[in-house]
Amino acid sequence: MLEDALEEYPATRLLKDGLMCTVRPQQSADENAFVSFLRAVPEVERLFIKQRLGTARFRRRWCQDLDFDSAITLLAIAHDHIIGMVTLQHRQGGWKRHIGRVHCLTHPEYREVGVSGMMVDEITSVARHCGLLRLEAEFNGERAASMRCFQEAGFVEMLRMPRYLRDMSGGGHDWVLMGLQLRPDADVIAAGD
Repeated sequence: MLEDALEEYPATRLLKDGLMCTVRPQQSADENAFVSFLRAVPEVERLFIKQRLGTARFRRRWCQDLDFDSAITLLAIAHDHIIGMVTLQHRQGGWKRHIGRVHCLTHPEYREVGVSGMMVDEITSVARHCGLLRLEAEFNGERAASMRCFQEAGFVEMLRMPRYLRDMSGGGHDWVLMGLQLRPDADVIAAGD
């Protein structure tokens, strides 16, 4: 199922300001560019990345041991730089096997041109094709622009826990869980996957 969805890539997409970008799955060769991209994104936006940037553990998890059966990261590339990323994590078994978790980041220099919205739409299409029935996205409360982007894609706020998160300095942040119910791809249903 996932292999079929990924046949769509690489794909060229037009952003709001007329900029053309390429969307494609992350590859091991993207390691240095991916680390540079993440370093440009404010730390408060990268809370879902548990490992410290640049460490061997981080590089192994996010750049070298790419396991598309459990997580797929799509990159948006323009001017030979990564300008956005979206990750879909999904389980192969258990009670939550029908739910995917989505994380999306945009390079600060490419905000307000539709990168995040386009990337959320791309990964939602991949999730549908994989037969997932629900998507979740989690945020700290300061990420109002990101939450608005997900809301525009159909996500709704399911839970907000005040000051539930702690940053590396011990400061408290709201934790917000948003969700989207999907209608699976008709071809996936017909195939019985």
